[in-house]
Amino acid sequence: MNAYGRARELIDAAHAADPNRAPDGRAAELVYADRMESWVSRILPDAPPLLRLAARCQHLERWIVPRTSYPEGKAGYLAWRRSLYVTQAGRAREIMVTAGLAAGDADEAAAWVSKTGLKTNAGTQALEDAACLVFLENEIGAFAARHSAYPRNKFVDIIAKTWRKMSEPARAFALGLDLPPGIAALVKEAVSR
Repeated sequence: MNAYGRARELIDAAHAADPNRAPDGRAAELVYADRMESWVSRILPDAPPLLRLAARCQHLERWIVPRTSYPEGKAGYLAWRRSLYVTQAGRAREIMVTAGLAAGDADEAAAWVSKTGLKTNAGTQALEDAACLVFLENEIGAFAARHSAYPRNKFVDIIAKTWRKMSEPARAFALGLDLPPGIAALVKEAVSR
C-alpha cells in the first residue's frame, strides 16, 4: 500500500471514532468525508489524490471540539470555526506525514483544510465548494429543522452567504440539486439577491 492509501486508512480510522452516528450506523464524520470526497471528484474529475485526501479531512475529529465549548452567538461561532480550521489542518498534516507523504504535500493539504487562500487557492476553493454542496444537498433540511425559530430572511441570508463562497462551477452543480420545494424556494430567493 502506498502513502496515500495509508493516509486514507488513518484518516478514516480517526473518523470512525466519532461517537455521532448516521442513520445507517456509520460514524457521522466518515459519512461526511465520503460526501466531501465525492463532491471534490465531481467538481474536479481529475482531482489529484492529495486533494481527495484533504477533502476527507474537512471535519477531521471535529466532534472532539463541540460547538458548545465556545460562547453562544456569532463571535463564539466564528472563534469555534477558526479554531477548527487550525486544529483539523494540523491533524491532517500529522496523519499524512505519519503515513509517509512528503512534508511539502502534507503542508499543502493542511493549507487547503485550514481555508488558507479561499477564492485564490484552487485546492482551498475546491474544498469550500464541496463543503457548500454537502450542506445544500445533505444538511440544510436538518439545519432548518434545528433552527425553526429563525425568520425566513435569516435562512435566505445564510444561503446567500454560502452562495458567495462558491465558485461558478459549484454554483452550477448546486442549481442542479434535487431539493425539497421549501428549501429550493429559499435557494432561489438567495441566489436572486
